[in-house]
Amino acid sequence: MVRATALLAATAAVAVHVHAESMYTKKSGVLSVTGIDYDRLIAKSNYTSIVEFYAPWCGHCKNLKPAYETAAKSLAGIAKVAAVNCDEEMNKPFCGQMGVQGFPTLKIVRPGKKPGKPTVEDYQGERSAKGIVSAVKDKVPNAVKRVNDKSLDEWLEANKNSAKAILFSDKGVVSATLRALAIDFAGLVSIAQIKKTEKAAIEKYGITQFPSLMLLQPGSEEPIKFDGKVEKDAMVKFLSQVAPPNPDCPPPKEKKPKAKKDANKDAKASSKYAKASVSHKSADASAAAASATEQVVEEPVVPTESPDPNLKGEDTPEPVALPKEDLKPTTPIISDAAELQALCLNQQSKTCILAILPKDEASDSAQTVLASLASIHQKHDTKTSKLFPFVGIPTSNPVAALLLSSLSLGSGDQVYLLATHGKRAWYKKYSGSTFVLAEVEQWVDTIRMGEGKKENLPESLLVAGEKHDEL
Repeated sequence: MVRATALLAATAAVAVHVHAESMYTKKSGVLSVTGIDYDRLIAKSNYTSIVEFYAPWCGHCKNLKPAYETAAKSLAGIAKVAAVNCDEEMNKPFCGQMGVQGFPTLKIVRPGKKPGKPTVEDYQGERSAKGIVSAVKDKVPNAVKRVNDKSLDEWLEANKNSAKAILFSDKGVVSATLRALAIDFAGLVSIAQIKKTEKAAIEKYGITQFPSLMLLQPGSEEPIKFDGKVEKDAMVKFLSQVAPPNPDCPPPKEKKPKAKKDANKDAKASSKYAKASVSHKSADASAAAASATEQVVEEPVVPTESPDPNLKGEDTPEPVALPKEDLKPTTPIISDAAELQALCLNQQSKTCILAILPKDEASDSAQTVLASLASIHQKHDTKTSKLFPFVGIPTSNPVAALLLSSLSLGSGDQVYLLATHGKRAWYKKYSGSTFVLAEVEQWVDTIRMGEGKKENLPESLLVAGEKHDEL
C-alpha cells in the first residue's frame, strides 16, 4: 500500500509539472491546444485558425485575454480561436519550433493545398477583438460561387448531379459565415450567392426577402426555401437534410487499454517512467510542429514577452530583454565601405545576405534579424555545408545610404534584408513581416535554391573586384 501511494504521488508530481496553469478555462470560447494535438486540431483542420502562444505569467497575455475571448465568440462557427500554453514542459519544444520568441505571439493558420500542410503567418494587426476578427475573416477560404442572371443556368447545369444551395443577398461581398458554410459542406453541397439586383434569378425563384437561402436537391428543380434566421447553426441544420457536414478535423486516435501496473514496483521506477512519458510527449509535439509548418528551428530561443504589443496595464510588467548570450553566435557588422564592397558589392562577388540596420541598432527588429541570421549560419557551419556571407550594415557605413536610395527602399529607420549577387548583378528583397528565425530561414533557403523573382542590381553599386571563392 505504501509503495502504491508513493507511485501515485510521483505520477501526480510529474503531472502537475507538465500541466502548468492555463489562462483559458473549458468554458471559454478559446480552444486550448497542446503541441501534441496541434497537428490534428489545427494543422489538419478544414478551417482557418488563429493561435495564441502565451505564458500564464505574461502581463501582456493577461491584458489580451478579454479581447481574445471576445474574438472567439465572434468567430464561433467561422474560424478557430486557439491558444498554446508555452509554459507547459511538453509544449516548450513545439513553441520553439513554431518560431515563438515573445509572448504573446499570434499566428494565423490557413488550410494549404496539401492536407496537413497549412500556411502559417504571424498576425501583425491590432491586439483588439475587432482587429483579430477582421484579420481572421479575411483569411477564410472562399468556395462560394458568385453568379448572376447570365451565369446562373450554366452553374446549375455544371452542378446538376449534386445538391445546390443559393443565398440571395443584398450584398455583393461573400460573408465569412457563408464561406465557412461552404467549407462545412465541401463536396456535398455546391453553394452560390446571387445579388438582389439580378432580377431574372429573383423572379425565377420568387424571392421577396433578403437575405434568403434555398436548397435544390440533386436532380430536382423544385427549391426548398429556408424559413429560419440566416445564421450559421440554423443554415447548417437546414443543409444537413442532404448530408451531415464534413468533420472539422480527423478524430483522435483510440487509446490502447493500459495494462494494470504492479503495485509492488518501486516508486522510483514509476517516477522514471513518468519522466520518460513527458519526454516522449515533448518529442511528439516537436514532430507535430515540423509536420504542420515545415519550419524547423534547430535551437529554439527562450521566449520573453513581446515588445510593444499595443496593450498596456498598470500591473503589466515590462518585457524582459533577451540575454546577450541568446544572440550568440553573432552576425558580423561591417562599418567600412571598402570592406563591404570587397566582400559583397563588386563585379566578381557572388551571393551575400545584407541586413541594413536602422539608426537604433539596439532595436528589437535589428537584434532579431542579426540573431536569426547568426543561428542560420551556425546551423550550416555545424553541418560543414558552405554558405554565403551574412553581414550587418550599420548607418555609419556610407554604403547603407547608397543602397537605400539606389534601391528605393525607404528611410533608415527600419531593417531591410537583401540578398545580392554582384557578378550576376541581381538582388532580392526579403518581404516577410517579421525577422523571426523560421521565416528568415525559409527565405534564405529560396536564395540557396535559386527560387523566386530577382531584381536588377544597379551597376553604380558595384566596384571592380577580384574573384571570390564564396558561393
